[in-house]
Amino acid sequence: MFQDMSKALNSSMGPFKELVNIQTRMLEELTRQQMACTKACIDATVEQTRQMQGCSSPDELVQLQQDYAKQLEDTLKEANDNNMKALSDARESVERLANDAFDAFAPKS
Repeated sequence: MFQDMSKALNSSMGPFKELVNIQTRMLEELTRQQMACTKACIDATVEQTRQMQGCSSPDELVQLQQDYAKQLEDTLKEANDNNMKALSDARESVERLANDAFDAFAPKS
């Protein structure tokens, strides 16, 4: 009897465990992406600072600043796109999990 109850509990907790796994994977992916974005921004700042020392005219400095701003904009846009994809993938996984759980309770015809 105890084994049956344990089996039923494990079976009923399956969707909840999968939901936690989906959320964990999503948060891990978002964290990885944010760390990569932060590193790219720091690297761009360091490189820009290095290049500023070699500027010999105001025009070069302005061009350097424009290139730097464009690079940061591209980095942030890519990070945003990757974050939205991770969130969308997690949402789709949760929807599939919910549909599967509801299908389990649907009357069989």
